[in-house]
Amino acid sequence: MKARSLSCACLFTVSTLLLATPAMAIKPAGANAQPAITPAVQAAVDGKGRTPANVQRDAYRHPAQTLSFFGVEPGKTVIEITPGGGWYSEILAPLLRDSGTYVAAVVDPMAVAEGRGRDYQQRGLDSLSKKFADTPAMYDKTQVVKYDPKAPVFGAPGSADVVLTFRNVHNWRSAGQDAGMFKGFYNVLKPGGVLGVVEHRAKADVPADDKSGYVGQQQMIALAKAAGFELAGSSEINANPRDSKDHPNGVWTLPPSNNHEAGDAAKYKAIGESDRMTLRFVKR
Repeated sequence: MKARSLSCACLFTVSTLLLATPAMAIKPAGANAQPAITPAVQAAVDGKGRTPANVQRDAYRHPAQTLSFFGVEPGKTVIEITPGGGWYSEILAPLLRDSGTYVAAVVDPMAVAEGRGRDYQQRGLDSLSKKFADTPAMYDKTQVVKYDPKAPVFGAPGSADVVLTFRNVHNWRSAGQDAGMFKGFYNVLKPGGVLGVVEHRAKADVPADDKSGYVGQQQMIALAKAAGFELAGSSEINANPRDSKDHPNGVWTLPPSNNHEAGDAAKYKAIGESDRMTLRFVKR
């Protein structure tokens, strides 16, 4: 009877300690680690300046939990790599406007060979620049840094607190730019700085030229470690167990791309967006 009571007491103590552990602490986290959402991040996510269509995707992207897990907060210098249409910009720019710095790092079109690739990057830059210029109350303090993907520099060495990348790594791997990009992240971060990665998660390792858009989680961790990072935490906040990862057009079969036959719309809507790993690395 005493042994049973002692066992229960120990379990209670361990459970209590686990619950009391700050979710933001930089240390290895379990697969189901859930971050405590900070009030400042929640306020930015709830901000009135966000595009309604973007807000609808919160159910799949979980921005409040994700940014809190990565330790994003006012007062920090945060670099977002290739922000695309500015989905996260709508949250990060207001969050850091009065205290801190938001840097949008975009590919320099002139660093890309003339042709469709350069035109694509130029259209993206023009669209993002217009978004920023049209709403100065949100973006007047946003900084834009253009980088060469073959030799990326995102700012002065040791100048950033956090670097964020959302669903980009598969592109860098297929272009042979992944190692250089991660080295650039390492260089721009301060000691103790955080690299936050969200990426479509494959069932297992995939070749560098894989066209599915997915990346193996262990591959992702190995890539970051090769650049000098240490894994500080993982979370399943962006996981989707309904994603079978065997779609005819890879990750782009699923929402929001919906690259599939019209008759399959209900099927893929029921699955939702891709299964994603959420990994937090630290520069030691």
